Amino acid sequence: MPYYQTWEEFSRAAEKLYLTDPMKVRVVLKYRHCDGNLCIKVTDNAVCLQYKTDQAQDVKKIEKLHGKLMRLMVSKETHSGSMDTD
Repeated sequence: MPYYQTWEEFSRAAEKLYLTDPMKVRVVLKYRHCDGNLCIKVTDNAVCLQYKTDQAQDVKKIEKLHGKLMRLMVSKETHSGSMDTD
């Protein structure tokens, strides 16, 4: 399970993975205080996407993507459309 090196690649891959089968995808956030690292993992048990950072601006991006995914997961609409990027 390699980590993505750039945020743009990871966010596009995570969005694509979620939109292929929303019922199987789960998102995990993990913060390690001793390292100062925040890791986000998006998986559907077949594919596992990971991104790790210790930069404050990346933490904001992770928070934004996580919020978008959570809104899609709880919405009652169909998940056929793509997420809009800001």
